[in-house]
Amino acid sequence: MGSANEHTLTFNYDRAFSRNIGWITLAEQDKLRQSRVAIAGLGGVGGAHLLTLSRLGLARFNIADFDDFAVHNMNRQAGAFMPYMGHPKIDTVARLAQDINPETELRLFPQGVTPENVDDFLKDVDVYVDGLDFFALPERRMVFAKCREKGIPALTAAPLGMGVAFLYFSPTGMGFEDYFKVEGHAQQEQYARFIAGLSPAMLNRDYLVAPEAVNFSEKRGPSTIMACELCAGVMGTSVLKVLLKRGEIKAAPWGMHFDAYHQKLKHTWRPFGNANPLQQLLLKFIRPVLKGSKSTR
Repeated sequence: MGSANEHTLTFNYDRAFSRNIGWITLAEQDKLRQSRVAIAGLGGVGGAHLLTLSRLGLARFNIADFDDFAVHNMNRQAGAFMPYMGHPKIDTVARLAQDINPETELRLFPQGVTPENVDDFLKDVDVYVDGLDFFALPERRMVFAKCREKGIPALTAAPLGMGVAFLYFSPTGMGFEDYFKVEGHAQQEQYARFIAGLSPAMLNRDYLVAPEAVNFSEKRGPSTIMACELCAGVMGTSVLKVLLKRGEIKAAPWGMHFDAYHQKLKHTWRPFGNANPLQQLLLKFIRPVLKGSKSTR
């Protein structure tokens, strides 16, 4: 017989996630264990989503990312540690997930999500979790369209300032394109429409103290760990609710924005998405800001 210390150091799924029980049942924990989640993008929010869902007891993932860790990722990304600089994000974050649960089954897509592999990426998937970079609009549109085609619920939580903007696209509700309406527009207009659709409440707009830190032409902008962690919490809870059918999540055109800096929560409803008159007014504000300065997002 092993010692008590050996007993506590041996991985056991039921023991590892026993503190979840109470907020979920044993049967629900097993349901989470058997479910499969796809996550595209493993940077600011994607890596945090993977580790959060792993600690929730999910154990089957399809994950995609083609990038390597760099020092500028240090302020927010779950796998950004000095020993991993220059290492592929997908390998590093996969290892961290398996350090939480050695039984985790991972299907890796180190090329990122492409038209050639998107069907395999979404194979057997119960929920899609969006972790793609803000500027990866073509890839994001492709994945959301495939999710709708395959009847897969798709969720996105955007880190904005020191808060989170959350959208849920139900397979039977309003689609990504119907909501954002970016088809046929120039790239700058697509960015404007994506910003407006993500955050109709724009709670973070008044505390950007160094606008020169944002540069659309270089595809970069400021970020905070607080926003990424808030995204992971909102996303983990939402995935739980979708998989376990625990209560309502309002789907697009409903959205939710919580800003910790202002300690404000806003629920938004935009019928017709960016065609809504309120969104058209918001776009009139966003467009000149994007066009008038290379360094304003």
